[in-house]
Amino acid sequence: MKKYICNPVNLNYRYQFYVNPDTQTCETVAREAADPSVILFRGKYYMFASMTLGVWVSQDLSEWEYHRLPDTLPLYDYAPDVRVCGEYVYFSASKRGEICNFYRTKDILHGPYEELPGSFDFWDPSLFVDEDGRMYFYWGCNNITPIYGVELDPAAMRPLSEPCGLIWGDPYTKGYERVGEDGTILPRDLENRPFIEGAWMDKYEGKYYLQYAFGGTEYNTYGDGVYVSDQPLGPFRLAKNNPYSYKPGGFLPGAGHGSTFRCQSGAWWHAATMRISMNHSFERRVGIWPAGFDADGELFCNQRYGDWPMELTGLKKDPWKEPEWYLLSRGKSASASSSQEGHGPRLACDENVRTWWRAADFAEQWIVVDLGECYDVRAVQINFADDFAEGLPELPGEIHYGTGRPRHIDERRHVTRWLLEGSKDGNAYFTIEDKTQAETDLAHDLVVREDGVRVRLIRLTVKERPFGQKAAVSGLRVFGIGGGSRPQKPVFEGKRTGDTDLEVKICDSQAVGWNILWGTAADKLYHSYMVFEPFKRITGLVKGEAYWVRVDAFNEAGITQGDTVRL
Repeated sequence: MKKYICNPVNLNYRYQFYVNPDTQTCETVAREAADPSVILFRGKYYMFASMTLGVWVSQDLSEWEYHRLPDTLPLYDYAPDVRVCGEYVYFSASKRGEICNFYRTKDILHGPYEELPGSFDFWDPSLFVDEDGRMYFYWGCNNITPIYGVELDPAAMRPLSEPCGLIWGDPYTKGYERVGEDGTILPRDLENRPFIEGAWMDKYEGKYYLQYAFGGTEYNTYGDGVYVSDQPLGPFRLAKNNPYSYKPGGFLPGAGHGSTFRCQSGAWWHAATMRISMNHSFERRVGIWPAGFDADGELFCNQRYGDWPMELTGLKKDPWKEPEWYLLSRGKSASASSSQEGHGPRLACDENVRTWWRAADFAEQWIVVDLGECYDVRAVQINFADDFAEGLPELPGEIHYGTGRPRHIDERRHVTRWLLEGSKDGNAYFTIEDKTQAETDLAHDLVVREDGVRVRLIRLTVKERPFGQKAAVSGLRVFGIGGGSRPQKPVFEGKRTGDTDLEVKICDSQAVGWNILWGTAADKLYHSYMVFEPFKRITGLVKGEAYWVRVDAFNEAGITQGDTVRL
C-alpha cells in the first residue's frame, strides 16, 4: 500500500495557553509545533518539536504516533535538538541567559535520560558528530550576533576552545534574509535586521553543510539557507543555491528552522516550520519535503507543490517528481449550514490558511464545496482553524516559566469529529470517510482514495471540535484528476528590479495557478513560489548571482511547463 503525506504533517498539534506575565491571565490560545529535529534511530523516525512535551514516532514518515517525554527534560524550552551518537541519542534545548544542560539516552520513549551538566547558555542548539567521533556544536538566534560553532569534549560536553562566529546576517546581499511579508521590510535599523537562527549541520561527500534559518518565523518567507566548508568549523562560504528551503506561496507558507536527514532508503528529506501566525505569532506547523544533493554538491529542497499530496515512495526515487493529483477546489463555489459575517464558506476554497469559513451556530454544521462537474477525486485535506471569538477557554493547569512568555501546554485529550461525504448530483450523498467516533484531534487530516471517487460535491459535517468551538475550516482542499485540457504554455515577463529583487508578470493562460521557478542555472531551478495571481515580486535573490526563470501553469487537468529564460 502506498503512503502519502500532505503538508502540514498530520499531527495532534498541542494547544498553548499564552499567559500575560503581569496579570497571570491567559491572553490567547493557539496550537504550536516548530523547529523540528527529525532523526532515524533503530529503524524508526523520531520527530522532536518545540512546545509539544513529547515526540512523534513513525515507521514511514506518513503516520505518526505521539509519546509523552519525561519531565526531567527541559520540555518548556525552545528548539529541541536531537542527534544520534553511537548507541545514544543526545538531547538539548534553548534557554537564553541560563546555562543549558545536555541529556542522553539509549531508549527515547522509556529512558532513562542521563543528565550531562552544561557550562554555557545557548539558543537554537545543533549537535553534530563527525565520522571520526569528534563532536561539534552550533547555536545562535540573534539579529546582531552570528551563528557560533565550537568543538565539544564528548565526555564532559564542554567547549575545547572559544566559540567562533560562522554565519552573519546580510540582507543587503542575501535578499531572502529580509524580514516582512514577502521580504518587503528594508533593514534600515537594528529593529528590522533579520534574526539568524536555527542551525543544523550535515556532511556529504567530505563537505560540511551548515544550515540556518532567516526572515522571521511569523512571515511567509521564513526559510533555511546553507553555507559550505571543508572543515566543521569553517571557514564557510555561501552555497550557490540559496535559500535552499524556501516556500513563500501556496496554501501554507514557510519552511524555516528545520533539519535535513536521510531515510532508510538513503534518500534525503527536510523538515521545517510552516507559518499560520493568526491567533499568535508562534502559531506554527511542521512540513516535510524531499531534498538532496545534485551532481555539483548543491543542497536542494523541492517545495514546488509543497502542500499538495505526495506519494512517498516515488519521491524517494525522484525528489523532483511532479504530482499526479491536481488541485480541484481552488476558487470553487461553496455553501454552508450557517456562516459568521466575514467568514463565508468560499474562504475554505481560497488556498489561504489564514482565512476560514466559520459557522454562526454551535450546533452540528456542514459545508459543501461544488467542484462544478464530476471529477476523479483522490484526496481531501481537511484543515480546521482555531477561532475563539466567543471567548478563550479556561486556563487548565499550572503556568510554566520556561523560555519565552509564561504558558501552559494543554495535555488533555481533545477530539475532532466529522463526516465527509460525496455526491454526483447534490441529492444522494455517500460516505467517503466517517470520523464521527474518532478519538483523535487532527487539525490537518488527510483522506486518500488512491483508486479514485467520482464526485462533484464534497460535504463536510463537523460534529465536534476542541473546547466546543464553532466549526471553522480554513481549507477543504480537494485533489484528483480533472477532465479537459491542461493549461496553455504560460507567457511571462521576468525582470530584475534590484540587486536582490525579481518581478514576474504572467499573461493569462486560463490556469488555476502558476509556479514561478528560478535558479542559478537553467537546469537548477530549485526555488519556487506558487501564486494564484499573475504578478509577483520576489525578494529572495542573492546579489551578484545570475538567474534563470520559468513559469509553469496548472489546472485541474495537469501541469504545463513554460520556457526557461535568463534574466
